[in-house]
Formats: sequence, C-alpha cells, structure tokens
Amino acid sequence: MSRLGPCLSPRPLLRGRWAAPRGLRRVSVAAGLRRGPAGSSTASVAGMEELLSRSVPPLPPYETKEKAPPPAELRGAEFVRYYRALEAGPPRAELLTRLARDFGVDHGRVAEFSAKVLQAREQQRELGALLQAEDRLRYYLNPQYRGLFQHLGRLEGGLRFLVELRGDLVEGLATKAVDGPHVKEMNGVLKNMLSEWFSTGFLNLERVTWQSPCEVLQKISDSEAVHPVRNWVDMKRRVGSYRRCYFFSHCAIPGEPLIVLHVALTSDISSSIQAIVKEVPPLETEDTDKITTAIFYSISLTQQGLQGVELGTYLIKRVVKELQKELPQIKAFSTLSPIPGFTKWLVGLLSSQTKELERNELFTESEWQEISEITGDSTTETLKKLLNNNEWVRSEKLVKVFHLPFMRLCAWYLYGEKHRGYALNPVANFHLQNGSVMWRINWMADTSPRGIAASCGMMVNYRYFLEDTASNSAAYLGTKQIKASEQVLSLVSQFQQNSKL
Repeated sequence: MSRLGPCLSPRPLLRGRWAAPRGLRRVSVAAGLRRGPAGSSTASVAGMEELLSRSVPPLPPYETKEKAPPPAELRGAEFVRYYRALEAGPPRAELLTRLARDFGVDHGRVAEFSAKVLQAREQQRELGALLQAEDRLRYYLNPQYRGLFQHLGRLEGGLRFLVELRGDLVEGLATKAVDGPHVKEMNGVLKNMLSEWFSTGFLNLERVTWQSPCEVLQKISDSEAVHPVRNWVDMKRRVGSYRRCYFFSHCAIPGEPLIVLHVALTSDISSSIQAIVKEVPPLETEDTDKITTAIFYSISLTQQGLQGVELGTYLIKRVVKELQKELPQIKAFSTLSPIPGFTKWLVGLLSSQTKELERNELFTESEWQEISEITGDSTTETLKKLLNNNEWVRSEKLVKVFHLPFMRLCAWYLYGEKHRGYALNPVANFHLQNGSVMWRINWMADTSPRGIAASCGMMVNYRYFLEDTASNSAAYLGTKQIKASEQVLSLVSQFQQNSKL
C-alpha cells in the first residue's frame, strides 16, 4: 500500500491470506504456517481459551500496580509459538477475536470509578482526591490485553512479532475476516503502542547504495510499491548517481527497512516519472553543479503492521536535513506523486451524472462533440469503457482532446473533493498536512499501464518551501485551507466555469 505519500498503505506483501509480511518472514523460524497445535488445521476452542488465560496477565489492583511481578517470559514465548503455529485465516481470526472480546476493559470497574470521579466533583473534594480518583479511572480504562502486548514488546524479537500480529489485524479487518467493536478497539490500542515504540528517537536513518548488503537491496526492491523495480540494472540505477535511497530501521530490528524513500537529484522540478525510472546505464560520477533540486518520487511502507503509524512525515524531514548537509546547493524540494483514485472517481462521476441527469455535464459541449466524433458514440458508456481498459491512450486524438478537461477535473479532485473538510485523495492529504504546496499537475507524466489506470497518466508535484511548511501545515490542519499554485487554482476555476457536479 503505498505511494508518495503513503498510501501509506504498503504494497501487498501477503502470500495467501494473512501470511506474514515479507520483512517479517524469517521471524517465523521453521514454524511457517504449520498445522494447529492440536495436530489439526483448526485449534480447539478449549486450547485457545486455556492458552489465553495463561498468557494474558491479569490487571493488578490499583494499589499494588507498581509492585506486581512481571509475567514469566515463558508465557509470552508460549503465546508467540502458539500464534505462529496457527494456520492463517480463521484460526488466527478466532484467537484475535477471543483476545479482544474476553480480555478487554473491565466495564464494571470503569463504571464504578467514573461514579467516584463524578462524586468527587459534586462534593467539591480537595484537588488531590479528585486527581487520584481520575488516575484510578484512567488505570482501569486499560484493556487487559495491553499487558500482554507490553510484555511481548520486552521480549527479544517481541517487537517484530507485534508488528506481524497487527499486520494480521489490519488485513483481517480489511477483508472482514475479523470484525466488531472489540477487535477494532484492540487494533487501535496496538497501533498507539507501536506509535510510541516506533517514535523518531528509536529510528535510524540509513542510506542504501549499490554496496549495501544484498539482502537489504532485495528488500528495497521487493517493497517498492509505487514504481516497481524491473531488474537488478534498474535497482542499480535507483541507488546510483543522481539518486538517493533512504530507509528507517528500528534499534530493536536493525537492518530491517520499515519505510523507504527514493529521491532523484535533478536540475529542475520533474514533470515525468519516465525520465526518473527509465532504464539507462548509471553514470559513474555526479556533477554536483547540475544538482539544484531534490525530487521525492516514491515512498513505501514495507510493514503492514505499521499502517497508521506516523513514519513518512519524519522520514521526509530527516532526508531533507541529510541532503542539505551533503548538497547545500539544493534549493528546491518537491515530490512527483501519483494520484491514486482519480480514474475511479471520474468513472463514478460519469455513472452518477448519466443516471441522474441522463446527460453529461463534466465536459463542454464542444469537448463532448469532439469526443463523440472520435469514439463514434455520444453515450458515456463508451467513455467509461475506454477509461476502464486504458484503450483511449492509444489514440493521439483522444489524448489531445482529453488533455484540458482531464487536467481541470483532476485539479478539482485534488483541491475540491473533501473528506471531513480535508483533501479526499490520501496522497494529497499527507503532503498538505506536512505543509507542502499543491504546485503543478502534469499531463502524461506516468504512461505506464498502472499510471494510466490509476490517474489517466497524470501526476502532481507537491512543493516543499521549507520556510513556509510550518505555517502551511497549521493552516491546513486548523482551517482546512489548501495552499496551491496559480496553475492549480486556474484549473480549478476552469472546472467551476465549465463543469457541473
């Protein structure tokens, strides 16, 4: 799941349902996906309940919380072995569901101490008594399984396992293999815990070069979700001259890429991905006088279990500082980002407008007439078919006539389509949150089948003006105001004049 900014959804790393992410496979040792502990493909419910009752430590009474002995390491190791031995799919889903449902918050205690907090306020008791009552309530709001996760996080290899387990949770919730409020709450609790454990103080920035270990190069290649690596020559180019590749690793998981950023060093802001990732022999030496611009063209989260954990923003900031130290002459920092979802959005608009209005109002009359003459059909069904199968890109006439309307439609999709007041497109939302400017939309910037299918070949530059990123980010997060260039605003204005939603 990934794109520049994240998807940050990592590239699908699952081999079959719920297999461990590629980066975590060697953690499974020989267990792989063995048959269940009871010798059959489905673990017995009784065995599951017994294991959970042994593995999940009870929440100690509030009075003795600091003195409670830690759970035995053997219990945590037993849980890890048991979980990894379960077959992917229903057996793991059953265990996760029982863990979330049966070892959550003690709602009785929460109700009891909520009442005591209200009582302390109503009786206007001294501040110390009120704060203690609130602290007790806060303590009992912790679900019991949180203690298990804390214990596992302290074990050798435990952090890897928890990332793997959350990867299963994320995948299970997406496919409805696991569902319900208890499981969703547990997913959120574990995500928050991982956010603390993977904060910037524990992360190491590492640069990838052709001299990096083969295992690291292979992982970088496998994890590339935006512009797939074709072969080793392509990989050598992406870490060679006029290119930089960086990743974050964790001090407890050294050498394991968690999130990867690819950078092109250029003399101007790139408008086409073909010029960056095309297969050409790498140059032996860089001419630093030609480097004035850094283009962030791909960022990929490699671990499904870290979805939603803020890593991309910090990686970009760290890389900017690294590049400023190495190449202080760089003055421009920009992305060349895909626009996932645009084609799907456009096809949906065509369908809804045809159904509701029995006519199309996304194009001007002259544009629609020209499109109809080229396709030989005045209905939107033909246009939808062309968009769905990418056939339109074979026609120079269609590429030409689609240029202006698709550019203004794309500008509106990025600038005007919102979710809870923020940009609907996840890549746009990511970079706008970081304080970038929606700077330029580029026509036929990605002519690969994937680029045509996702965004009709368009890409967008998000420009990072370093002196303005903090104020831009505050304006976007606070007032939902999008900073955009004259080109983007002009296209938005054209959309408002010529198209109707």
